[in-house]
Amino acid sequence: MRIEVTRDVFKLAQVFTISRGSRSEAKVLTVRISDGTASGWGECVPYARYDETLESVTAEIESLPSDLDRAALYDLLSAGAARNAVDCALWDLEAKRAGKRVWDLAGLDAPGPEVTAYTLSLDTPDAMRAQAAKHSHRPLLKIKLGTPDDMPRLEAVRAGAPQSTIIVDANEGWSADVYADLAPHLVRLGVALVEQPLPAGEDDALLGIERPVPVCADESCHDRNSLAGLKGKYDVVNIKLDKTGGLTEALALRKAALAEGYDVMVGCMVGSSLAMAPATLVAQGAKVVDLDGPLLLAEDRDPPLVFDGDGVHPPVAALWG
Repeated sequence: MRIEVTRDVFKLAQVFTISRGSRSEAKVLTVRISDGTASGWGECVPYARYDETLESVTAEIESLPSDLDRAALYDLLSAGAARNAVDCALWDLEAKRAGKRVWDLAGLDAPGPEVTAYTLSLDTPDAMRAQAAKHSHRPLLKIKLGTPDDMPRLEAVRAGAPQSTIIVDANEGWSADVYADLAPHLVRLGVALVEQPLPAGEDDALLGIERPVPVCADESCHDRNSLAGLKGKYDVVNIKLDKTGGLTEALALRKAALAEGYDVMVGCMVGSSLAMAPATLVAQGAKVVDLDGPLLLAEDRDPPLVFDGDGVHPPVAALWG
């Protein structure tokens, strides 16, 4: 088989800011795998938080042998962006070879639309209130926080979108004491979930504390091996394919997490519809779906995923799977 890696850049609809910095474009890697008759593709977003770069992930993918299948892939690459793009491309290739949809090959029910969060960029309280008002028709808004001025921003978003459910992503920017201090206000403002309030290496501080707002593991949860370290700290796990290293592990992590009593959130990096397409399978019935990457872009794949009042729809075969 032939494996090809290319870099693609998608302009964002507006500058997107979190506590770690700002960006105006999404830089992704696209992997195409061909057997000479059929081809499949997948996308990944290398993430500096996990010491990934476009160059390092490309090198990982280019090191793979040509006689590759999904079972062998899991012995060759660890969880992360490189394995994600290749795993999803192999799923797409298998579907095209078989003339079936990926969910049929995986033994899953046919997926339907799922309501997704829409993420508001970190900004001044006034600007975030304006963003919230503009998107107040959306049932679920996600706010990027993790700064010393979080409460004015949260109050502003609630004022701008009084009917929307709100989830908060602190991006490892809080401490256990900050969470405990803010929790009553989060409850008052109707916040339904807090993602990764503490740094991943310091989250033992969550052990035994009262969590009136459910806490979700993001940076602390990558694949099934992460689950043992989450007990007593988290209520929800955020499954992202760029963390799990592909759809195969994402489905396995979902099954294992649910069996251990966790709720499931399905999230994403900022990428195109190709990156979100496999995640729509994992998102079925999840407590929270956060697959809004394409909504943040000024340009996308063709054909893109469909987003409407029912949520994000599963991909058509011409896109993936």
